[in-house]
Amino acid sequence: MDLALLRTFVTVHRAGSFTRAAALLGLSQPAVTSQIRTLERQLGRPLFLRQARGVIPTTVGDELAHKAAPHLDALVEIAESGLDDESSSRTLHLAGPPEFTAERALPALTGLTGDDGRSFALRVSFGTSEEALDGLASGHHDLAISTAQPRGALLTATPLCDEEHVLVAAPHWAERIGSDTLRLKGAAPLEHLPLVEVHESLPFVSRYWASVFDSRPAATGTVIVPDLRAVLSCAIAGAGLAVLPRYLCAPALEDGTIVTLHDPAVPPLRTYFLVVRTGTLALPHIARAHEWLQRAATTWC
Repeated sequence: MDLALLRTFVTVHRAGSFTRAAALLGLSQPAVTSQIRTLERQLGRPLFLRQARGVIPTTVGDELAHKAAPHLDALVEIAESGLDDESSSRTLHLAGPPEFTAERALPALTGLTGDDGRSFALRVSFGTSEEALDGLASGHHDLAISTAQPRGALLTATPLCDEEHVLVAAPHWAERIGSDTLRLKGAAPLEHLPLVEVHESLPFVSRYWASVFDSRPAATGTVIVPDLRAVLSCAIAGAGLAVLPRYLCAPALEDGTIVTLHDPAVPPLRTYFLVVRTGTLALPHIARAHEWLQRAATTWC
């Protein structure tokens, strides 16, 4: 059986789409379709059921993927790493949210870009979780950091760490609200106060309100800026209340330029995932970055 046909089959099985598999393989969609039909003729059984959006594997297709994929991944590892360990010539393409990637991930990965003979070049893209996962699935990235856990067989996600969110503001807002007001009255005292957020939909504030106060925020954003570091700067300057990751605002909390407005018994958390295309952890440079980030994350919580 032709290994090229098996490689195409496994890629389609993981991608769930001839079109997406073609992009990952660098082939045309008709070429992918032809290879799958050839393999189906050789086996005498259908491997996929065509649907309006993509394909789903038959029982035979699932069984073949289960048997073939680990061996193909091992062959890819041999081909990519080589006998002389050429991983130093590789480039890792990383995608993730700008703040977390800049403040957490990149400092952890800089040790892999040195001259120890196993280093690699690093290229970074910032974007939303949806953008990062789409770019990963289409082959533009090797590793993605996402707050969304992908579905399907194409991408494999590993929990990385949990991020605690805190409600903060400049000290004068805390004095205006009063230390016991939120504990006694919930979110009501906050309804008419200015908010600083990353989007008009108030994603951080809405998540906090739902988790802590079991309600939706009544106020609208006063300052909308698409970067949490800018949200922090505005909160320090007194522009309004903000919900921020604790790691990002910890220095400002320590020096007193902002304060926490509420201390819930169970703080809201958001989970980050490390995501790769299934099978690519066999590649040394991706596996090493994946391992280093997981190791670094044990000190972040």
